[in-house]
Amino acid sequence: MTLTSDSRSPDCGLGYQDLPHLMGLMTGDEKHGPAATSTLDALWVLYDRVLRVTPQTAEDPERDRFLLSKGHGPMAYYAVLTAKGFLDPALLPGFGAFDSPLGHHPDRVLLPGVEIGSGSLGHGLPLAVGTTLGLRAQGLTDSRVWVLTGDAELDEGSNHEAIAYAGAVGLDALHTVVIDNSSATHGWTGGIAARFAGEGWSAVTVDGRDHEALYEAFTTPHPGRPHAVVAVVEPKR
Repeated sequence: MTLTSDSRSPDCGLGYQDLPHLMGLMTGDEKHGPAATSTLDALWVLYDRVLRVTPQTAEDPERDRFLLSKGHGPMAYYAVLTAKGFLDPALLPGFGAFDSPLGHHPDRVLLPGVEIGSGSLGHGLPLAVGTTLGLRAQGLTDSRVWVLTGDAELDEGSNHEAIAYAGAVGLDALHTVVIDNSSATHGWTGGIAARFAGEGWSAVTVDGRDHEALYEAFTTPHPGRPHAVVAVVEPKR
């Protein structure tokens, strides 16, 4: 199957306005609500307008890959996957239950469309680099890799090794979305985007609640360079 720019998830009768209701169906302890809601708009724009993957093409070698590194608050991710037809809405009330596939961290072997098991901070971006290299080695040069991280994850040294390597070898199929909710312990001279740009990335900072700004940033051309979008949202409380 050849995927095109129109090979994105269908609406399945649910839209952005339904996401708060879908998230509200997920109850229980350890919800990490702020971690989830901070990602909601970026996830929606990616799945609604950018990523070339559907429930029908979730195993297609030419699909785009999305890796949720910020996996310790997956409610928004589950809600978006449900709205796009990957998950049955009936699963949502069981979130976090013993026999539910919807864990407090997503599990790739239990859920369709989930590329990695995540939630341990600092692993997603290195995994995305490896995924991009693997696709390049297979000649799958049209498949794009997206990874969503949090600003606090950039406190982990593994990410900075990945940032440096990806920029040095020009992994232009690699895209990183950094959700900046002011929860990082350390800062970076000039801001987060400058950290990526200093290693040869294309980088831009946008309002993480503005869908048009997110879409424009996600689709900015960046030939020969990986691309980072820093999505600034309200500070974590």
